[in-house]
Amino acid sequence: MKTLFLFLLSMLVLPGAWAQGKYSTRTGLISFFSGTPIEDIEARSTQAAGVLDATTGQVAFSVPMKSFVFRRTLMQEHFNENYVESDKYPKATFAGTIVGFQPGPLAAGGAQSVQVEGDLTIHGVKRRVKVPGRLERQNNRLLIKSTFTVAPADYNIEIPALVRDNIAKSVAVTVNFACEPATPPQTSFSR
Repeated sequence: MKTLFLFLLSMLVLPGAWAQGKYSTRTGLISFFSGTPIEDIEARSTQAAGVLDATTGQVAFSVPMKSFVFRRTLMQEHFNENYVESDKYPKATFAGTIVGFQPGPLAAGGAQSVQVEGDLTIHGVKRRVKVPGRLERQNNRLLIKSTFTVAPADYNIEIPALVRDNIAKSVAVTVNFACEPATPPQTSFSR
């Protein structure tokens, strides 16, 4: 967690960390969906911060758990209070690397399928995951997309016995970022 925080901090905040080949967003979309017999569960957040270093293939993101918006307010309350305990575990994070990353094809443009391996932390539990993804350079932006499944039980998210049989054992997570080239913050000096 400390490594991810330092990586994101250096990429998003510190002027000396800005370099060619780094892309970032603070408005990435992360959504999840779970089909259930009683009612589908779906939420989305547009407050994910993400960074990709196009020279090394390192990638990281962080999303505030309370930023997920549900169709029904009661679902949102249960999600934050009873399931992911957002006050205790305020963020979900990922830090990893594109497997076998080669910067050449990305620089040439076009879309490419990739595998990303790293540590996904949800509800205070860190697990090593390998997920498929798609990168595409479009003009000066880098589009990052991925869809994968997460089992709440793997992250010690307890489902109450009353509804356990009506909730899917896994959740489909979709990540969709449009990243801009990272540039140094503009500093103005006045006398």
